[in-house]
Amino acid sequence: MNIKLSVESMKFRGFLLTAVLFFSTFSFAQDFDAANAAYAEGRYEEAAAGYEALLAEAPDATLYYNLGNARFKQGELAQAILNYERALRLRPNYKDAQYNLEFAQSRITDNIVEQDFFLSAWSRAVRNSLSEHTWLVLSVCLFILALVGLLLFLLGREPWMRKTSFHIAWIALLFSLISGLNASSLHKRDTLRNEAIITQGVVNAKSSPDRSGTDLFTLHEGTKVTIRETLGEWTNVAVGQNVGWIRLSCLERI
Repeated sequence: MNIKLSVESMKFRGFLLTAVLFFSTFSFAQDFDAANAAYAEGRYEEAAAGYEALLAEAPDATLYYNLGNARFKQGELAQAILNYERALRLRPNYKDAQYNLEFAQSRITDNIVEQDFFLSAWSRAVRNSLSEHTWLVLSVCLFILALVGLLLFLLGREPWMRKTSFHIAWIALLFSLISGLNASSLHKRDTLRNEAIITQGVVNAKSSPDRSGTDLFTLHEGTKVTIRETLGEWTNVAVGQNVGWIRLSCLERI
């Protein structure tokens, strides 16, 4: 009798879970379609509010991308760039988001010139080409391949097999390490969230964290900065070779 009740209870719980998932998915689809319809009809503020409401439930690359488009249509350049960046954090190979980000960035006005060593820029681009999870899975798979290569090297009898397996082992181990470092770097970036977008029109970076500090350089809406440290309501940011203090209220973390 108890077994029968337990089975029936499990079936009922399974039914409830399925029903909740179904209605949640149905509700999400309805809200998403409503936001898309508002965007298509030119009601960009309503569309943006719809996308933000859905993002409050769970982050999603497509939602960030659509929100960026709505903000761009409203003339909110900084918010558009911010949301395109967030979309690319979740889906590094999102070509539409990358294209729109570059287009939006071409519209910003700034006198800051990035001076970055090409190898640093290249390695960062490679790191950002895949997600943290993908790099981690790739690292584990390559490590397993390295172990297989090492095993074949130790057990192989033919010289050509030992030589081939040895090269496979060290190459796989090298790229496993690189993949692991990329995953670690992305995890650190997303945990610290030390990249931000300037959200005010014009911001003067100071030499110290107070109003009396000397103006060092000017930042404009939509500029991407790196946060170095925070002190009260002030934060020390870097753009290329330029470093200065601005108010926290002038930026939003990606």
